[in-house]
Amino acid sequence: MGQVIVIGAGQAGASCVARLRNSGFEGGITLIGAEPVPPYQRPPLSKAYLMGEMTRERLFLRPESFYAEQGITLRTDARVTAIDPSAQTVSMGDEVLRYDDLVLATGSEPRRLPAAIGGDLKNVFVVRDLADADAMAPHFVPDARVLIIGGGYIGLEAAAVAAKLGLRVTLVEMADRILQRVAAPQTSDYFRDLHSRHGVEIREGVGLDRLLGEGTVSGARLTDGREIGIDFAIVGVGISPATALAEAAGLGTDNGIRTDAFGRTSDPHIWAAGDCASFPWRDGRIRLESVPNAIDQGEAVAANIMGAEAEYVATPWFWSDQYDVKLQIAGLNTGYDTVVTRRGEGQTASFWYYRDGVLLAVDAMNDPRAYMIGKRLIEAGKTADPALVSDPGADLKPLMKA
Repeated sequence: MGQVIVIGAGQAGASCVARLRNSGFEGGITLIGAEPVPPYQRPPLSKAYLMGEMTRERLFLRPESFYAEQGITLRTDARVTAIDPSAQTVSMGDEVLRYDDLVLATGSEPRRLPAAIGGDLKNVFVVRDLADADAMAPHFVPDARVLIIGGGYIGLEAAAVAAKLGLRVTLVEMADRILQRVAAPQTSDYFRDLHSRHGVEIREGVGLDRLLGEGTVSGARLTDGREIGIDFAIVGVGISPATALAEAAGLGTDNGIRTDAFGRTSDPHIWAAGDCASFPWRDGRIRLESVPNAIDQGEAVAANIMGAEAEYVATPWFWSDQYDVKLQIAGLNTGYDTVVTRRGEGQTASFWYYRDGVLLAVDAMNDPRAYMIGKRLIEAGKTADPALVSDPGADLKPLMKA
């Protein structure tokens, strides 16, 4: 049945190779990862792992022995340097491997600060992989001063861990409010209040002018002219799809590696899945940065390599853990014109996004029922009466029968 090579040993790549074997694929499978460890979970890196609540081994998606037992060649600490689509080969330095089908699950790369503003100073970190978490963990000690640059979910999760461990935390967000790119003002207000109650100083509409220090970061000058002393900094200003290999191979890109509805790239023998893949969705294209999408898309590509010819239909959902609050997001709020608030007891709340009266998405904080009902409605193409949603005493369950 030929040779399948998967580049990228993250959630999408690991899901793809496991599904291939589970589906009866009898050919050769090689999974190539740049890190020196087997595939692992990334979300706990900025939460449980950084808190010391999860060991390295518990991060692993499967025991390392799984790959040998399944006849999967796992190549760790290895980097693909080139792809030759015409010869159907990949190169790792002087080593050349041939494939019948190639899967690009190269993920994404964190945006870093330029050296001109201090991005090359020591003790300036990003949160993307295990090495990043291991490098910053020793700095998470009580009373240490940390500056977090960026008020998205990664920055807020890092701020929550730091505050829980007793650090002095300052978070700056250049936009008018935290989470401005991904959430409504109501969700921003909720998390701003949550972090403020835990002692985090959040400065919105304020960016970083430059980091200060001789060799090692010791301070920061903000765009409002203020200077602060810090012991380390965490940069959480977004990620970019890892498309360099694909571009060098001449594959089509469009905010990611461009695929059709089946996961094929512009080359019929090359596929893409996960954070790096841009695929058809509704009337346009989308690229999803989430674990559920990586798993589902990786498995969908495996099925199509096996001949399923089944279009991948994404059902977007996400989550974030901060302090004792679990945020669950169903759907995508792009283009919303109305937000309906549903309040519960304590920190329980949900925000429901509509466009022209149609339900698009739900942000649910400590409210798994609202999340699940909203998710099922969105997936079924149904909506929810805003008056019913906003009534905290109303039972939402009958909405499922509408």
